[in-house]
Amino acid sequence: MTSRWGRESAGTGTGRMNSSPCVVAFLLLLLSAGNDARPLYPLPSKTDNGLRQPLQTSRPYNIAHRGSNGEIPEETAAAYERAIEEGADFIETDILSSKDGVLICFHDVTLDATTDIAKHKEFADRKRTYEVQGVNTTGFFTVDFTLEELKSLRVNQRYPFRDQQYNGKFSIITFEEYISIALDAKRIVGIYPEIKNPVLINEHVKWSKGRRFEDVFVHTLKKYGYKGSYMSEDWVKQPAFIQSFAPTSLVYVSNLTDLPLIFLIDDVTIPTQDTNQTYWEITSDKYFDYIKNYVVGIGPWKDTIVPVVDNYMQTPTDIIARAHAHNLQVHPYTYRNENMFLHFDFHQDPYLEYAFWIHKMGVDGLFTDFTGSLHNYQELSSPLVRKDGDRNATDILHKIAMLVSSYKKA
Repeated sequence: MTSRWGRESAGTGTGRMNSSPCVVAFLLLLLSAGNDARPLYPLPSKTDNGLRQPLQTSRPYNIAHRGSNGEIPEETAAAYERAIEEGADFIETDILSSKDGVLICFHDVTLDATTDIAKHKEFADRKRTYEVQGVNTTGFFTVDFTLEELKSLRVNQRYPFRDQQYNGKFSIITFEEYISIALDAKRIVGIYPEIKNPVLINEHVKWSKGRRFEDVFVHTLKKYGYKGSYMSEDWVKQPAFIQSFAPTSLVYVSNLTDLPLIFLIDDVTIPTQDTNQTYWEITSDKYFDYIKNYVVGIGPWKDTIVPVVDNYMQTPTDIIARAHAHNLQVHPYTYRNENMFLHFDFHQDPYLEYAFWIHKMGVDGLFTDFTGSLHNYQELSSPLVRKDGDRNATDILHKIAMLVSSYKKA
């Protein structure tokens, strides 16, 4: 998912939630109980997890954007495992390729921003300049490194204001390793992979028998049992959304799989990477009529839905209403707890932002860097209905909240 860092930064500081610290801490403890860290498998394991808690479908999806990357470096195994512990419905990733055609989980087409590539003098001569979405970009590109070379690198936290203690501890993982984390979870967890920069990948990586990036991508999903239209019996067992900013890739993939597809929408100033269509074209009713034959939803940057001026939100557009009228889901991105990403309207409180988008705007899913905070908010505002007699974290939390409230009044 494309980062909106350049356009979302305003102000400084660390986001705080207006909740009792002891209550939130206790909820986090409850939610993490029983989720023992599992060993990292090189490929999806054959473990039979038996009957697992199903995916919740009664409230907007909690989509872990690159894992719980507000806490742990993005798209690493640890970030995805943490997101699952915190209650993610789906773990999201960006799929690129190595030079030797192995699909990897990595956001940027270059390695510069989030790895220790600068420390590897043996790769100093690999710096290149390629055209990426119409712009000449210079750096160390994933497509110029074999998987073995990529595995020798270590991943760092993207933002300097986030926890740096995990820098250099985790490696880049493959698409298959990412799948293993979801399949081995103790409950059903969906995956949400993006076909990332397909134009660049298809230009620089060649697979045998004339296959292209999208073919290998879908083949990998099929290999591990991902199939079925949205809410079908097969899909519910192994949920997956496929996303891309490239409409031609989505149309191509729609002929390879019946898995649900999501069309990502960037800032209003940025045209599509493959068809060069403008934002106004791709959000028109005419285009929604066309794309609904291929996708089940759209994933817009949230500031394209509600414009922002001087960090204050303006009058919302009708994109969500029109998408829903075309039977399209809406999964905006990206929700982050830090003050610099929260518009002034939310008074440095991420819970207020979640409340606005879920209850006022009516979105169907949210991409968040802080899976735990979204899960906590949803458990407080719309707890899941569980079997009679079950004692769950939400029930206990409400009792503790009552006790804390009584104590404060006294």
